[in-house]
Amino acid sequence: MSETSIRPALITKVLPDSIAAEVGFEAGDAIITINSMRPRDLIDYQFLCADEILEIEVLDAAGKTHLLEIEKECDHDLGLEFETALFDGLIQCNNNCPFCFIDQQPPGKRQSLYLKDDDYRLSFLYGSYLTLTNLTQKEWSRIEQMRLSPLYVSVHATEPEIRQRLLKNHRAGQILEQLQWFQGRRLQIHAQVVVCPGINDGIHLQRTLLDLAKFHQDEVPAVASVAVVPVGLTRFRPAEDELSAVSCQKAAEVIGQVQILQEKFRQQLGSNFTWLADEWFLIARQQLPRESHYEDYPQIDNGVGSIRQFIKQFQEVATHLLPGHLETPRRLTWVVGNAVEKVFVPLVEQLNAVAGLEVKLAALQSNYWGQEITVTGLLTGEDLLQGLQGQDLGDGIVLPSLMLKHGDTLFLDDLRVDEVARQLETKILTVNGIEELIEACIQNDFGNTVGI
Repeated sequence: MSETSIRPALITKVLPDSIAAEVGFEAGDAIITINSMRPRDLIDYQFLCADEILEIEVLDAAGKTHLLEIEKECDHDLGLEFETALFDGLIQCNNNCPFCFIDQQPPGKRQSLYLKDDDYRLSFLYGSYLTLTNLTQKEWSRIEQMRLSPLYVSVHATEPEIRQRLLKNHRAGQILEQLQWFQGRRLQIHAQVVVCPGINDGIHLQRTLLDLAKFHQDEVPAVASVAVVPVGLTRFRPAEDELSAVSCQKAAEVIGQVQILQEKFRQQLGSNFTWLADEWFLIARQQLPRESHYEDYPQIDNGVGSIRQFIKQFQEVATHLLPGHLETPRRLTWVVGNAVEKVFVPLVEQLNAVAGLEVKLAALQSNYWGQEITVTGLLTGEDLLQGLQGQDLGDGIVLPSLMLKHGDTLFLDDLRVDEVARQLETKILTVNGIEELIEACIQNDFGNTVGI
């Protein structure tokens, strides 16, 4: 991409008491250059701002250009937040994976839901997964020169023909050579394998995990960890695809297969190295592993150990925050996906041990997506309307914010929280994290709510 196609970096927030606030930056300003260089993305911005003396060309909201000189301590942050981390645009996916969630959505929703991200910069900054199939030599060189490590890579299979079949891309078969590239430069990745029954399971899954383990043996292992994830399917996927859902029997089979390999890896590598996503145990109706199993939670953002960690943190926070009784009795409905229904029962019991507090767990499946077992983050407004209509919801609903667009009140089906609250004739309080959840249960009123 040419330098002229790099957009100025639009500032959306200036942190209070920051260098930027002191200098006079305002939301709506945009950075054009830093020390005569146009930042392509947040990585460039952070690298350029590490200098002690900065000369910044700024475009204000009125369209006027200013040149600012800033002298600061080395590595001190300016205190700016931007509209996007990518000032030169998103690098999109060039694969056609049949299990891609983007392609398993209905048409006509907001445009951002259909962006197929396969950008190495978002992988470095935020841990999103990429396939490495669309990188140019210039981008490989930048990864090496700027030491952009670790990256998060969707491997799925190490056998070239299997990976090509899954990604529908002839470049997908180069994965082992690419891992050797990381190994030779002492750079790391975290890998994931989305298991599609009948395609990359069984002997192919074993081959993949054993191949990846070979890259975990150096002082700086090229493959730091692997997450094994079940394929997620919706009713909107193309009718002609070759995929089948993960059954209870298949989940139990994969758990057994991976656990045998984990024992082997513990003996040879001193680590489990490969972890099963929590969903496997929920689908198989088996107990989650103990907390110690997850070591330092290297794949928690991929759903590996997240439930176990949530339960632990909930119990710790609840012990400190929950009172013995409420002066004003309260009855609430806590909405979650039915995948966590059984494991959350002890948490509800802990809440209901407070005299005057009654919390009912509403564990819903997603008819919208056509899933019998549903994680909380995939529930939609339509699912809430179908699952809760006509029920006694008490004083209102407590809703985890992970169901919604970040910073907004939109569900994945584009229904808004206030519309759902109106149709259910109740109040809805969205909560972010355990402390907000518990405070919502014990506060005297329903706080920052939407609804009737």
